[in-house]
Amino acid sequence: WALIPITCETMATTTKGLRLRKLGGGLGSRQARGGSAWSRVQDQASRPSVGGRLHPFASVFAAGRVERGRAVAASAASSSSLDALIFDCDGVILESEHLHREAYNKAFEEFGLEIGGDKVVWTEEFYDILQNTVGGGKPKMRWYFGKYGWPSQKGGVAAPGETDAQESLVDALQDFKTQAYKDLVANVAKPRPGVLRLMEEARSAGIYVAVCSAATKTSVEFTLNNLLGEEQFSALDCFLAGDDVSNKKPDPEIYITASKKLDVHPDKCIVVEDSTIGLNAALGAGMDCIITYTGSTATEAFEGAKMVVSDLGESPAKVTLDDLIACKAAEKMKDDRVVSTE
Repeated sequence: WALIPITCETMATTTKGLRLRKLGGGLGSRQARGGSAWSRVQDQASRPSVGGRLHPFASVFAAGRVERGRAVAASAASSSSLDALIFDCDGVILESEHLHREAYNKAFEEFGLEIGGDKVVWTEEFYDILQNTVGGGKPKMRWYFGKYGWPSQKGGVAAPGETDAQESLVDALQDFKTQAYKDLVANVAKPRPGVLRLMEEARSAGIYVAVCSAATKTSVEFTLNNLLGEEQFSALDCFLAGDDVSNKKPDPEIYITASKKLDVHPDKCIVVEDSTIGLNAALGAGMDCIITYTGSTATEAFEGAKMVVSDLGESPAKVTLDDLIACKAAEKMKDDRVVSTE
């Protein structure tokens, strides 16, 4: 076979079926699609490619078309209400609150920050409130310093009074914090239960898998490479970070952007979040959302969520692809914090 350059379409095979992924500009966007998962793959393989040459996988598809077609078509039919599964990163893929807080405090200590003679330290109790009030690292610091006062620095550096000087301090703190966080992730972090399993279930069913995080791109890339592995990370159909949008969660911009890149209608998506901020961003984008809460978000009401669970579960699984599809049609939220009396 002659090698044919493929610039936007990548064929991915799985043990349970086949899916056609369209990539563009890095980790993924999708053009308009139609028909079942199998019909799209079959169409791609059966028509001539560049210069009239047959697609190099045409004979492979022809050999097992009936068996594969039945399996994938059945899977596609069962998941017709779900085209994309979108994960937040911090708190969902990685239970990261304590790591972020420790990294911020390392940055504050490195710069010798003080407000009114007191060292700047974010306690666990305060950070639980802060992270569920303000999304994104730099916005957190801007909010905090705006409320409690801009800090002085070691070496007798006075508190910045001008906006440019304030932004320079925030930028420098964020850069140091990001590196400190990377060091922590590389040494101690592990993915939350069931995340990798559910990602693979979705891929096997021809459902797109994406990650949308309010954190900086370099931080999220490092986290995902460490937790998912390079191969799993590069297999994502879409990856967006805080740098890619103008407005942070709870603004829905990041999820609206993801649906456009994937070319999937919002009501065909499910978002996995861990906080009310993320939930409101998903609902604002017109997407269904399930919650895998953490210690700091476990008491939130999560109004509007389709499902609320402690985690996705590994062995046994607490949430499967079938559960996600079923919950989209459910009128009542499933909440594992509520003891059923029925």
